[in-house]
Amino acid sequence: MSGMTGLMPLAHGPAAAGERWSELAGVLLVAALAAAYGRGVQEIWHRRGVGAVVPRWRVAAFGGGLLTLLVAQQGPIHEASEHSLAGHMTQHMILMLLGGPLLAAGGVGLPLTVAAPRRLRHAAARLRTTGTARWLRRPLNTALVAAGLHTVVLWFWHLPLPYEWVEANTVVHGAEHVSLVGVAWLLWSMVVGPGAARLSPPVGFLLLFATGMPAAALGAALTLAPNVLYPGYRLSDQQLAGLIMWVPMDVVMLVVAVTLFLRWITSLDRRTPADRDLRPLDGPRETKEVPA
Repeated sequence: MSGMTGLMPLAHGPAAAGERWSELAGVLLVAALAAAYGRGVQEIWHRRGVGAVVPRWRVAAFGGGLLTLLVAQQGPIHEASEHSLAGHMTQHMILMLLGGPLLAAGGVGLPLTVAAPRRLRHAAARLRTTGTARWLRRPLNTALVAAGLHTVVLWFWHLPLPYEWVEANTVVHGAEHVSLVGVAWLLWSMVVGPGAARLSPPVGFLLLFATGMPAAALGAALTLAPNVLYPGYRLSDQQLAGLIMWVPMDVVMLVVAVTLFLRWITSLDRRTPADRDLRPLDGPRETKEVPA
């Protein structure tokens, strides 16, 4: 993302160099995550067997998430984000609605812990015993924090002033992408992540429903605003950007939330078949009258 529409025909000098360094830093970060995750999974599978503890599909999901990060910040998608609000919003939705959920499904906690140096593992173990860490380890508390951060970060970066900061500085641009992916990763880990950290289906349904409403409100505000909020862009471009946020965000969160709810209802049906006699065993029973 370089300058405003009327100022971006050329990309030379310090701005272009800064952008190249930002792209290189992104690639190195993805490579570091891939190496650490791969090392951890290899160690786990060496001890427990291939596919044990961390299933193959989770490894594939994490790899797909990393690939999504690279695709979203290179090539045609990156070029579109440089020249229009709609392209910018498309890039953000790819990062948050595809990259974030795939990374969350990868279940990085255990692999990264196994891959970490011993000193770092000990420091993390001590940190987990603090009061704040114990509070955050409760899934419901983590879900509340995740929903709040998702809403605050999404709204913050799409306010006019922070958007201008992103346009003017490649470091701020990189921080924007890292924070958007991070909050999406945290939110979706509560729904598709492994183990006890994952919320129960009804609570996951409520989490996605509640988080989707502020995101939909932001998309609606951009779509229905009567004036241009970002100087240098056209109103039609802003309206299209709002729709790109509004519709995919609503559709993805609603589909996943409804799927969770239906799976929960189905599991209840399996545990309580419709033809089971639900009358209490120790309740009153009918007695037959014996004729005199």
